[in-house]
Amino acid sequence: MNASLVVTVGRRPEGFAFLTPAPDWIELRADLNADLDADLNADLDRDLDAAHLRSLTPATLLYTLRGVIDDRRERLLRAASTFDLIDLECADLDDTLLLQRIRPERRVITWRGRARTMDDLDTALRAVQRVPARLYRLEVEAPRCSETLLPMALLKREQRHDLTAYALGAAGLWTRILAPRLGACIVFGGDDDPVDGMLSMEQLISDYGFPRLEPADEISGIVGDPILGSLSPSLHNAGFRALGRRALYLPFHAPDFADFWSALIGERGLESLGVSVGALCVVSPHKEIAVSAASARTPMVSRTCSTNFFVNEGGVWTADTTDPEGVLLTLRERRVEPRGQRVAVVGCGGSGRVIAAALQQAGADVTLVNRGFDRASLAIRLLQLPFVPLASFSPRGYDIVVNATPVGYRSGDVPFDPSDLGDDAVVIDLVYGQEPTALVTATRARGQITIDGRDVLRTQAMSQFHLMTGERMPAEVPGRILGWYAGDDERVVAAGGAA
Repeated sequence: MNASLVVTVGRRPEGFAFLTPAPDWIELRADLNADLDADLNADLDRDLDAAHLRSLTPATLLYTLRGVIDDRRERLLRAASTFDLIDLECADLDDTLLLQRIRPERRVITWRGRARTMDDLDTALRAVQRVPARLYRLEVEAPRCSETLLPMALLKREQRHDLTAYALGAAGLWTRILAPRLGACIVFGGDDDPVDGMLSMEQLISDYGFPRLEPADEISGIVGDPILGSLSPSLHNAGFRALGRRALYLPFHAPDFADFWSALIGERGLESLGVSVGALCVVSPHKEIAVSAASARTPMVSRTCSTNFFVNEGGVWTADTTDPEGVLLTLRERRVEPRGQRVAVVGCGGSGRVIAAALQQAGADVTLVNRGFDRASLAIRLLQLPFVPLASFSPRGYDIVVNATPVGYRSGDVPFDPSDLGDDAVVIDLVYGQEPTALVTATRARGQITIDGRDVLRTQAMSQFHLMTGERMPAEVPGRILGWYAGDDERVVAAGGAA
């Protein structure tokens, strides 16, 4: 079964004539571009009629004008002569002329607002469905994770082909992905500059397999703030598809972990939608607070008070961590043995503590480095390791240096001066992005062994996939998504499969 793809944009439709795959609908948001109506009407004055406008793209054209605007009625009426579908709001439903000019099969009726309870959402549904339409759309403002469940529960209950609902904003990302499986088979994505916290059409296709709606009996996902730039959904969903597994990996943007955990997991909110939840990857800033939510924890998690992976086994959630594999297995791939090496771990957050503990267990002589002492004091107390303030730290004399801070993620900054590194020093930078960080670029230019965030992510993703499924992630998946190919290094395949 396929979902209809809808790309929501604030510009003219000509540029979407050659999208691949082509969207089924193009929603033009006139409220996002004040010149859109003027441009279209100017072209119409030059004999560019509706038929020719539609010939620019095979997609169905939906005109949307959000909010209270002085000439709203006139703009909607003008659009009705050109567009296939017109978006109406509740305030438009008492306008007899609008309803006469825009027949039911051309109406998309949208309600947008806050719904704290199911009664609120039922009231909204009654408000839109009093007038016949092709599609009813409920957009729920949900600043809390617990409120994102409401539109999904409504779809599960109603099971209607003419109704879609989802939560707005980053917290609602997961609802946009799941909604087509619970109601109308339609998904709304953005262009290269998406609005309302929606995913881009490219992400919907590459990360989540749209327009195909593969069956999904089990859910896993990544929980953090932010998570929009994570490559984990792309990796794991590609792995599921390659193995034909009925599973879906979702992004859970959670500013408040306790709210997320209570509503979606503790009270079985996700399970109420007809899916089981098998595992969760927990990322910043929740690696510490999440530990207390689990029923059990591994020795490494207990020692470091940090987790990055929850596994559900028979209803018992265990807090685990794959941070050690991300570093130790990646070092092993490059034939670097940490035993007896002097190691500096820069950053005393959750990942830094776990990596420092794992390297110490592997026989390394580990020193902690951090900018502030408050967080460092926790790491010193838990790990009983020596500490050096970042302000007085020099990497000279260390065999392995790990950057476990976010420095370098959004800028050309470096956490320390790479020119002070010894010639044979190995550098591990946990940060990854579209391009190598300044630290990685500098150390590679020096010809040093450098492990960047994508190397670590690949190893961790393979390990987590094995924990989730009991199966090995197909080697071509990280190769295609991360630009790494297993055929280049058979030792990497062996390391990933042993996780």
